[in-house]
Amino acid sequence: MDVLIKGGTVVTMDKGREVLKNFSVAVEDGRIVEVAEKITGEADFVIDARGKVVIPGLINTHTHAAMTLFRGAADDLPLHRWLQEEIWPVEAKLKPRHVYAGTLLACLEMLSAGITCFNDMYFYLDEVARAAEEAGMRAVLSYPLLDVAGEEQGRELLRLAEEGMRKFGSGGLVRVFAGPHAPYTCSEELLLSAKELAERYSTGLHIHVAETEEEVERFVREKGMRPVEYLDSIGFLSQRVLMAHGVHLSRREIELVRRRGASVSHNPISNMKLGAGIAPVAEYLKAGITVALGTDGAASNNVLDLFQEMKACALLQKVSSGDASVLTAHQALELATVNGARALGLEAGCIRPGAAADIAVVSMQKPHLTPLSNPISHLVYAARGSDVSDVLVNGRVVVQNGRCRTLDAEEVERFAVREALDLFESAGREDRLFFAEEVS
Repeated sequence: MDVLIKGGTVVTMDKGREVLKNFSVAVEDGRIVEVAEKITGEADFVIDARGKVVIPGLINTHTHAAMTLFRGAADDLPLHRWLQEEIWPVEAKLKPRHVYAGTLLACLEMLSAGITCFNDMYFYLDEVARAAEEAGMRAVLSYPLLDVAGEEQGRELLRLAEEGMRKFGSGGLVRVFAGPHAPYTCSEELLLSAKELAERYSTGLHIHVAETEEEVERFVREKGMRPVEYLDSIGFLSQRVLMAHGVHLSRREIELVRRRGASVSHNPISNMKLGAGIAPVAEYLKAGITVALGTDGAASNNVLDLFQEMKACALLQKVSSGDASVLTAHQALELATVNGARALGLEAGCIRPGAAADIAVVSMQKPHLTPLSNPISHLVYAARGSDVSDVLVNGRVVVQNGRCRTLDAEEVERFAVREALDLFESAGREDRLFFAEEVS
Protein backbone atom coordinates (compact mmCIF):
# COMPACT_ATOMS: atom_id res chain seq x y z
CA MET A 1 0.00 0.00 0.00
CA ASP A 2 1.01 3.59 -0.56
CA VAL A 3 -1.20 4.99 2.22
CA LEU A 4 -3.22 3.41 5.03
CA ILE A 5 -5.80 5.55 6.85
CA LYS A 6 -6.34 3.57 10.01
CA GLY A 7 -9.15 3.22 12.55
CA GLY A 8 -11.42 6.17 11.70
CA THR A 9 -15.14 6.69 11.19
CA VAL A 10 -15.52 6.42 7.41
CA VAL A 11 -18.36 8.36 5.81
CA THR A 12 -18.43 6.61 2.44
CA MET A 13 -21.00 8.64 0.44
CA ASP A 14 -21.21 5.53 -1.74
CA LYS A 15 -24.56 4.23 -3.01
CA GLY A 16 -25.49 2.80 0.39
CA ARG A 17 -24.25 5.97 2.16
CA GLU A 18 -22.75 3.85 4.94
CA VAL A 19 -21.02 5.31 7.98
CA LEU A 20 -18.43 2.78 9.12
CA LYS A 21 -17.03 3.02 12.65
CA ASN A 22 -13.42 1.98 13.33
CA PHE A 23 -12.66 1.21 9.67
CA SER A 24 -9.55 1.66 7.61
CA VAL A 25 -8.94 2.75 4.02
CA ALA A 26 -6.10 1.47 1.84
CA VAL A 27 -4.75 3.49 -1.07
CA GLU A 28 -2.53 2.39 -3.92
CA ASP A 29 -1.59 4.02 -7.25
CA GLY A 30 -3.95 6.92 -6.71
CA ARG A 31 -7.00 4.74 -6.05
CA ILE A 32 -8.84 3.41 -3.03
CA VAL A 33 -8.22 -0.36 -3.03
CA GLU A 34 -9.87 -1.50 0.21
CA VAL A 35 -12.27 -0.26 2.89
CA ALA A 36 -12.42 -2.69 5.82
CA GLU A 37 -12.32 -3.09 9.60
CA LYS A 38 -8.87 -4.65 9.45
CA ILE A 39 -6.40 -4.20 6.63
CA THR A 40 -3.18 -6.18 6.77
CA GLY A 41 0.08 -5.42 5.04
CA GLU A 42 2.71 -2.74 5.06
CA ALA A 43 2.09 0.85 3.99
CA ASP A 44 4.54 3.57 3.03
CA PHE A 45 2.49 6.13 4.92
CA VAL A 46 0.05 5.58 7.81
CA ILE A 47 -2.51 8.13 9.02
CA ASP A 48 -3.93 7.46 12.48
CA ALA A 49 -7.61 8.37 12.12
CA ARG A 50 -8.76 7.42 15.62
CA GLY A 51 -11.08 10.14 16.90
CA LYS A 52 -11.45 11.42 13.35
CA VAL A 53 -13.93 11.18 10.50
CA VAL A 54 -12.73 10.15 7.04
CA ILE A 55 -14.70 11.69 4.17
CA PRO A 56 -14.37 12.07 0.42
CA GLY A 57 -12.41 15.16 -0.53
CA LEU A 58 -14.74 18.12 -0.92
CA ILE A 59 -15.33 19.46 -4.44
CA ASN A 60 -15.66 23.19 -5.05
CA THR A 61 -17.67 23.40 -8.29
CA HIS A 62 -17.48 27.15 -8.84
CA THR A 63 -14.77 29.61 -7.94
CA HIS A 64 -12.35 32.20 -9.27
CA ALA A 65 -9.30 31.09 -7.32
CA ALA A 66 -6.98 34.01 -8.04
CA MET A 67 -9.52 36.42 -6.57
CA THR A 68 -8.08 35.68 -3.14
CA LEU A 69 -6.05 38.82 -3.91
CA PHE A 70 -9.35 40.78 -3.83
CA ARG A 71 -10.42 39.41 -0.43
CA GLY A 72 -12.14 42.14 1.59
CA ALA A 73 -11.23 44.86 -0.93
CA ALA A 74 -14.82 45.53 -2.06
CA ASP A 75 -17.72 44.57 0.19
CA ASP A 76 -21.38 45.39 0.84
CA LEU A 77 -22.33 46.21 -2.76
CA PRO A 78 -24.88 44.64 -5.14
CA LEU A 79 -23.42 42.42 -7.84
CA HIS A 80 -23.38 44.73 -10.84
CA ARG A 81 -22.04 47.77 -8.94
CA TRP A 82 -19.48 45.50 -7.27
CA LEU A 83 -18.31 44.21 -10.66
CA GLN A 84 -18.39 47.43 -12.65
CA GLU A 85 -17.04 49.84 -10.03
CA GLU A 86 -14.69 47.70 -7.96
CA ILE A 87 -13.69 44.43 -9.60
CA TRP A 88 -13.39 45.00 -13.35
CA PRO A 89 -11.22 48.16 -13.08
CA VAL A 90 -8.67 46.24 -11.01
CA GLU A 91 -8.91 43.08 -13.11
CA ALA A 92 -7.99 45.20 -16.14
CA LYS A 93 -4.51 45.49 -14.59
CA LEU A 94 -4.01 41.76 -13.96
CA LYS A 95 -0.73 40.19 -14.99
CA PRO A 96 0.09 36.47 -15.10
CA ARG A 97 2.09 36.60 -11.86
CA HIS A 98 -0.91 38.09 -10.01
CA VAL A 99 -3.07 35.16 -11.07
CA TYR A 100 -0.36 32.67 -10.14
CA ALA A 101 0.08 34.20 -6.67
CA GLY A 102 -3.66 34.42 -5.98
CA THR A 103 -4.25 30.86 -7.12
CA LEU A 104 -1.40 29.50 -5.00
CA LEU A 105 -2.99 31.17 -1.98
CA ALA A 106 -6.39 29.73 -2.91
CA CYS A 107 -4.95 26.24 -3.28
CA LEU A 108 -3.28 26.51 0.12
CA GLU A 109 -6.56 27.65 1.68
CA MET A 110 -8.69 25.03 -0.05
CA LEU A 111 -6.41 22.07 0.57
CA SER A 112 -6.14 23.01 4.23
CA ALA A 113 -9.95 22.95 4.40
CA GLY A 114 -10.34 19.52 2.80
CA ILE A 115 -11.12 20.68 -0.75
CA THR A 116 -9.36 18.35 -3.17
CA CYS A 117 -10.77 19.67 -6.46
CA PHE A 118 -11.90 23.09 -7.70
CA ASN A 119 -13.74 24.20 -10.83
CA ASP A 120 -12.32 27.56 -11.84
CA MET A 121 -13.08 30.27 -14.36
CA TYR A 122 -10.40 32.92 -14.68
CA PHE A 123 -7.78 34.56 -16.87
CA TYR A 124 -4.27 33.24 -17.60
CA LEU A 125 -5.29 29.60 -17.43
CA ASP A 126 -1.69 28.38 -17.62
CA GLU A 127 -0.88 30.21 -14.39
CA VAL A 128 -3.91 28.72 -12.64
CA ALA A 129 -2.84 25.26 -13.82
CA ARG A 130 0.76 25.88 -12.72
CA ALA A 131 -0.38 26.76 -9.20
CA ALA A 132 -2.76 23.80 -8.98
CA GLU A 133 -0.08 21.38 -10.14
CA GLU A 134 2.45 22.73 -7.64
CA ALA A 135 -0.13 22.35 -4.87
CA GLY A 136 -1.03 18.83 -6.01
CA MET A 137 -4.72 19.71 -6.42
CA ARG A 138 -7.23 18.38 -8.87
CA ALA A 139 -8.60 21.24 -10.98
CA VAL A 140 -11.09 21.85 -13.78
CA LEU A 141 -10.24 25.14 -15.47
CA SER A 142 -11.83 27.41 -18.04
CA TYR A 143 -11.19 30.78 -19.61
CA PRO A 144 -14.07 33.23 -19.26
CA LEU A 145 -15.24 33.38 -22.89
CA LEU A 146 -17.04 36.58 -23.84
CA ASP A 147 -17.34 38.86 -26.85
CA VAL A 148 -18.82 42.07 -25.47
CA ALA A 149 -15.84 43.85 -27.09
CA GLY A 150 -16.54 42.25 -30.47
CA GLU A 151 -16.04 39.06 -32.47
CA GLU A 152 -12.26 39.32 -32.40
CA GLN A 153 -12.28 39.10 -28.59
CA GLY A 154 -14.42 35.96 -28.71
CA ARG A 155 -12.23 34.28 -31.36
CA GLU A 156 -9.05 34.95 -29.40
CA LEU A 157 -10.50 33.58 -26.16
CA LEU A 158 -11.78 30.49 -27.98
CA ARG A 159 -8.27 29.97 -29.36
CA LEU A 160 -6.80 30.15 -25.87
CA ALA A 161 -9.45 27.76 -24.54
CA GLU A 162 -8.69 25.21 -27.25
CA GLU A 163 -4.98 25.58 -26.60
CA GLY A 164 -5.65 24.72 -22.95
CA MET A 165 -7.73 21.69 -23.90
CA ARG A 166 -4.92 20.37 -26.08
CA LYS A 167 -2.33 20.97 -23.37
CA PHE A 168 -4.23 19.46 -20.44
CA GLY A 169 -6.15 16.68 -22.16
CA SER A 170 -3.82 13.85 -21.20
CA GLY A 171 -5.60 12.60 -18.09
CA GLY A 172 -3.64 14.44 -15.39
CA LEU A 173 -5.01 16.29 -12.38
CA VAL A 174 -5.84 19.37 -14.50
CA ARG A 175 -8.66 19.35 -17.07
CA VAL A 176 -10.12 22.17 -19.14
CA PHE A 177 -13.78 23.07 -19.75
CA ALA A 178 -15.14 25.63 -22.18
CA GLY A 179 -16.25 28.59 -20.07
CA PRO A 180 -18.67 31.03 -21.72
CA HIS A 181 -19.00 33.69 -19.03
CA ALA A 182 -22.79 34.19 -19.11
CA PRO A 183 -25.69 34.46 -21.58
CA TYR A 184 -25.60 38.26 -21.24
CA THR A 185 -21.89 38.57 -22.11
CA CYS A 186 -21.81 36.07 -25.00
CA SER A 187 -23.35 36.22 -28.44
CA GLU A 188 -25.30 33.24 -29.75
CA GLU A 189 -22.38 32.52 -32.08
CA LEU A 190 -19.89 32.39 -29.21
CA LEU A 191 -22.14 30.19 -27.06
CA LEU A 192 -22.54 27.69 -29.89
CA SER A 193 -18.83 27.81 -30.69
CA ALA A 194 -18.08 27.02 -27.03
CA LYS A 195 -20.54 24.12 -27.18
CA GLU A 196 -18.91 22.78 -30.36
CA LEU A 197 -15.47 23.07 -28.77
CA ALA A 198 -16.60 21.15 -25.68
CA GLU A 199 -18.12 18.42 -27.84
CA ARG A 200 -14.98 18.15 -29.99
CA TYR A 201 -12.75 17.67 -26.94
CA SER A 202 -15.29 15.62 -24.94
CA THR A 203 -15.30 18.07 -22.07
CA GLY A 204 -17.76 20.28 -20.17
CA LEU A 205 -19.23 23.79 -20.23
CA HIS A 206 -19.07 26.12 -17.22
CA ILE A 207 -21.32 29.22 -17.34
CA HIS A 208 -22.86 31.79 -14.97
CA VAL A 209 -26.67 31.75 -15.23
CA ALA A 210 -29.48 33.69 -13.54
CA GLU A 211 -27.50 34.97 -10.57
CA THR A 212 -29.70 38.01 -9.84
CA GLU A 213 -33.24 39.12 -10.60
CA GLU A 214 -31.87 42.28 -12.24
CA GLU A 215 -29.82 40.13 -14.62
CA VAL A 216 -32.86 38.03 -15.56
CA GLU A 217 -35.14 41.06 -16.03
CA ARG A 218 -32.61 42.79 -18.28
CA PHE A 219 -32.15 39.62 -20.30
CA VAL A 220 -35.91 39.25 -20.80
CA ARG A 221 -36.11 42.84 -22.03
CA GLU A 222 -33.32 42.25 -24.54
CA LYS A 223 -34.08 38.71 -25.71
CA GLY A 224 -37.78 38.28 -24.98
CA MET A 225 -37.17 35.16 -22.90
CA ARG A 226 -35.45 34.05 -19.70
CA PRO A 227 -31.77 32.95 -19.73
CA VAL A 228 -32.30 29.18 -19.47
CA GLU A 229 -35.14 29.32 -22.00
CA TYR A 230 -32.79 31.15 -24.36
CA LEU A 231 -29.93 28.68 -23.85
CA ASP A 232 -32.29 25.83 -24.60
CA SER A 233 -33.77 27.57 -27.65
CA ILE A 234 -30.34 27.80 -29.31
CA GLY A 235 -29.46 24.19 -28.47
CA PHE A 236 -26.85 25.00 -25.83
CA LEU A 237 -28.24 23.06 -22.84
CA SER A 238 -27.03 19.49 -22.34
CA GLN A 239 -25.45 17.14 -19.82
CA ARG A 240 -22.15 18.92 -20.43
CA VAL A 241 -23.42 22.16 -18.88
CA LEU A 242 -22.66 23.19 -15.29
CA MET A 243 -24.51 26.40 -14.44
CA ALA A 244 -23.04 28.54 -11.69
CA HIS A 245 -25.66 30.07 -9.36
CA GLY A 246 -29.00 29.38 -11.07
CA VAL A 247 -30.68 31.40 -8.34
CA HIS A 248 -33.69 32.63 -10.32
CA LEU A 249 -35.14 29.86 -12.47
CA SER A 250 -38.80 29.62 -13.40
CA ARG A 251 -40.66 26.32 -13.14
CA ARG A 252 -40.39 25.94 -16.91
CA GLU A 253 -36.63 26.52 -16.70
CA ILE A 254 -36.27 23.97 -13.89
CA GLU A 255 -37.98 21.42 -16.14
CA LEU A 256 -35.67 22.33 -19.04
CA VAL A 257 -32.58 21.88 -16.86
CA ARG A 258 -33.88 18.51 -15.67
CA ARG A 259 -34.79 17.35 -19.15
CA ARG A 260 -31.42 18.30 -20.66
CA GLY A 261 -29.42 16.86 -17.76
CA ALA A 262 -27.55 20.07 -16.93
CA SER A 263 -26.18 20.62 -13.41
CA VAL A 264 -26.24 23.59 -11.02
CA SER A 265 -23.43 24.86 -8.78
CA HIS A 266 -25.06 26.46 -5.74
CA ASN A 267 -23.01 29.23 -4.07
CA PRO A 268 -25.10 30.17 -1.02
CA ILE A 269 -22.69 32.48 0.85
CA SER A 270 -21.70 34.51 -2.20
CA ASN A 271 -25.37 34.77 -3.18
CA MET A 272 -26.25 36.04 0.30
CA LYS A 273 -23.35 38.50 0.44
CA LEU A 274 -24.20 40.04 -2.93
CA GLY A 275 -27.93 40.09 -2.17
CA ALA A 276 -28.57 37.82 -5.14
CA GLY A 277 -31.28 35.72 -3.50
CA ILE A 278 -31.85 32.15 -2.37
CA ALA A 279 -31.80 29.41 -5.00
CA PRO A 280 -34.61 26.88 -4.40
CA VAL A 281 -32.15 24.01 -4.12
CA ALA A 282 -34.61 21.62 -2.46
CA GLU A 283 -36.94 22.10 -5.42
CA TYR A 284 -34.10 21.43 -7.87
CA LEU A 285 -33.17 18.23 -6.05
CA LYS A 286 -36.78 17.10 -5.94
CA ALA A 287 -36.98 17.63 -9.70
CA GLY A 288 -33.97 15.34 -10.16
CA ILE A 289 -31.37 17.99 -11.01
CA THR A 290 -27.77 17.42 -9.93
CA VAL A 291 -26.89 20.27 -7.57
CA ALA A 292 -23.36 20.73 -6.27
CA LEU A 293 -21.70 23.37 -4.07
CA GLY A 294 -19.28 26.19 -4.79
CA THR A 295 -17.71 29.03 -2.86
CA ASP A 296 -17.44 31.52 -5.74
CA GLY A 297 -14.34 33.71 -5.44
CA ALA A 298 -12.92 35.04 -2.19
CA ALA A 299 -13.86 38.54 -3.33
CA SER A 300 -17.52 37.73 -2.79
CA ASN A 301 -17.46 35.20 0.03
CA ASN A 302 -14.77 35.93 1.60
CA VAL A 303 -13.35 32.47 2.37
CA LEU A 304 -13.01 29.20 0.48
CA ASP A 305 -14.56 26.82 3.00
CA LEU A 306 -17.12 24.25 1.84
CA PHE A 307 -18.02 23.36 5.43
CA GLN A 308 -19.50 26.86 5.73
CA GLU A 309 -21.25 26.41 2.38
CA MET A 310 -22.84 23.12 3.45
CA LYS A 311 -24.26 24.69 6.59
CA ALA A 312 -25.47 27.81 4.80
CA CYS A 313 -27.07 25.71 2.07
CA ALA A 314 -29.07 23.58 4.50
CA LEU A 315 -30.13 26.49 6.72
CA LEU A 316 -31.18 28.72 3.82
CA GLN A 317 -33.48 26.03 2.45
CA LYS A 318 -35.06 25.56 5.87
CA VAL A 319 -35.65 29.24 6.58
CA SER A 320 -36.87 30.07 3.06
CA SER A 321 -39.35 27.18 3.00
CA GLY A 322 -40.37 27.18 6.67
CA ASP A 323 -39.67 23.44 6.69
CA ALA A 324 -36.79 22.23 8.89
CA SER A 325 -36.70 18.87 7.09
CA VAL A 326 -36.62 20.19 3.52
CA LEU A 327 -32.86 19.62 3.05
CA THR A 328 -31.00 17.35 5.43
CA ALA A 329 -27.37 17.35 6.57
CA HIS A 330 -26.80 14.21 4.52
CA GLN A 331 -28.08 15.94 1.39
CA ALA A 332 -25.84 18.94 2.04
CA LEU A 333 -22.83 16.62 2.30
CA GLU A 334 -23.86 14.96 -0.97
CA LEU A 335 -23.77 18.36 -2.68
CA ALA A 336 -20.16 18.89 -1.57
CA THR A 337 -18.94 15.40 -2.50
CA VAL A 338 -20.69 12.91 -4.78
CA ASN A 339 -22.82 15.52 -6.56
CA GLY A 340 -19.77 17.66 -7.22
CA ALA A 341 -18.01 14.66 -8.75
CA ARG A 342 -21.05 13.91 -10.91
CA ALA A 343 -21.30 17.52 -12.10
CA LEU A 344 -17.63 17.56 -13.13
CA GLY A 345 -17.47 14.00 -14.47
CA LEU A 346 -14.97 12.79 -11.86
CA GLU A 347 -14.47 9.30 -10.45
CA ALA A 348 -14.34 10.79 -6.97
CA GLY A 349 -16.71 12.07 -4.29
CA CYS A 350 -17.05 8.75 -2.44
CA ILE A 351 -14.95 6.25 -0.52
CA ARG A 352 -15.14 2.87 -2.18
CA PRO A 353 -12.67 0.55 -3.93
CA GLY A 354 -11.87 1.85 -7.38
CA ALA A 355 -12.65 5.51 -6.67
CA ALA A 356 -9.97 8.18 -6.91
CA ALA A 357 -8.17 8.52 -3.59
CA ASP A 358 -9.25 12.11 -2.93
CA ILE A 359 -9.85 12.01 0.82
CA ALA A 360 -10.07 14.40 3.78
CA VAL A 361 -9.66 13.47 7.45
CA VAL A 362 -11.51 15.66 9.94
CA SER A 363 -10.54 15.75 13.61
CA MET A 364 -13.53 15.51 15.94
CA GLN A 365 -11.47 16.11 19.07
CA LYS A 366 -12.47 19.75 19.37
CA PRO A 367 -14.76 21.51 21.88
CA HIS A 368 -17.26 22.50 19.17
CA LEU A 369 -17.42 18.90 17.92
CA THR A 370 -17.87 17.23 21.32
CA PRO A 371 -19.66 14.90 21.98
CA LEU A 372 -19.75 13.09 18.64
CA SER A 373 -23.36 11.93 18.45
CA ASN A 374 -23.84 12.08 14.66
CA PRO A 375 -20.81 12.40 12.35
CA ILE A 376 -22.76 13.75 9.37
CA SER A 377 -24.59 16.31 11.49
CA HIS A 378 -21.27 17.49 12.92
CA LEU A 379 -19.66 17.73 9.48
CA VAL A 380 -22.42 19.99 8.16
CA TYR A 381 -23.59 21.99 11.17
CA ALA A 382 -20.52 22.21 13.44
CA ALA A 383 -17.26 21.51 11.61
CA ARG A 384 -14.99 24.10 10.00
CA GLY A 385 -12.31 23.88 7.37
CA SER A 386 -9.70 24.33 10.11
CA ASP A 387 -10.78 21.00 11.62
CA VAL A 388 -9.25 19.11 8.68
CA SER A 389 -6.06 17.32 9.71
CA ASP A 390 -5.02 15.32 6.65
CA VAL A 391 -5.80 15.41 2.93
CA LEU A 392 -5.02 13.09 0.02
CA VAL A 393 -5.34 14.00 -3.65
CA ASN A 394 -4.99 11.15 -6.12
CA GLY A 395 -3.44 9.08 -3.35
CA ARG A 396 -0.79 11.64 -2.44
CA VAL A 397 -0.72 13.05 1.10
CA VAL A 398 -0.79 16.82 0.54
CA VAL A 399 -1.83 17.90 4.05
CA GLN A 400 -0.47 16.16 7.15
CA ASN A 401 -1.47 17.06 10.70
CA GLY A 402 -2.92 20.36 9.48
CA ARG A 403 0.20 21.41 7.55
CA CYS A 404 0.34 21.60 3.77
CA ARG A 405 3.23 19.47 2.53
CA THR A 406 3.27 20.76 -1.06
CA LEU A 407 3.34 24.51 -0.40
CA ASP A 408 5.25 26.67 2.07
CA ALA A 409 2.39 28.53 3.75
CA GLU A 410 4.40 31.54 4.92
CA GLU A 411 6.08 31.97 1.56
CA VAL A 412 2.78 31.71 -0.32
CA GLU A 413 1.13 34.26 1.95
CA ARG A 414 3.98 36.75 1.61
CA PHE A 415 4.03 36.31 -2.16
CA ALA A 416 0.27 36.87 -2.39
CA VAL A 417 0.46 40.07 -0.32
CA ARG A 418 3.27 41.47 -2.47
CA GLU A 419 1.40 40.73 -5.69
CA ALA A 420 -1.89 42.08 -4.32
CA LEU A 421 -0.14 45.32 -3.42
CA ASP A 422 1.39 45.54 -6.89
CA LEU A 423 -2.00 44.88 -8.53
CA PHE A 424 -3.93 47.42 -6.50
CA GLU A 425 -1.19 50.04 -6.84
CA SER A 426 -1.27 49.64 -10.62
CA ALA A 427 -5.04 50.24 -10.50
CA GLY A 428 -4.69 53.26 -8.21
CA ARG A 429 -6.45 51.42 -5.38
CA GLU A 430 -3.56 50.73 -2.98
CA ASP A 431 -5.59 52.15 -0.09
CA ARG A 432 -7.71 48.97 -0.18
CA LEU A 433 -4.90 46.87 1.32
CA PHE A 434 -4.72 48.00 4.93
CA PHE A 435 -1.76 45.92 6.14
CA ALA A 436 -0.01 45.27 2.85
CA GLU A 437 3.16 47.27 3.40
CA GLU A 438 3.71 45.97 6.92
CA VAL A 439 3.15 42.30 5.96
CA SER A 440 5.23 42.41 2.78
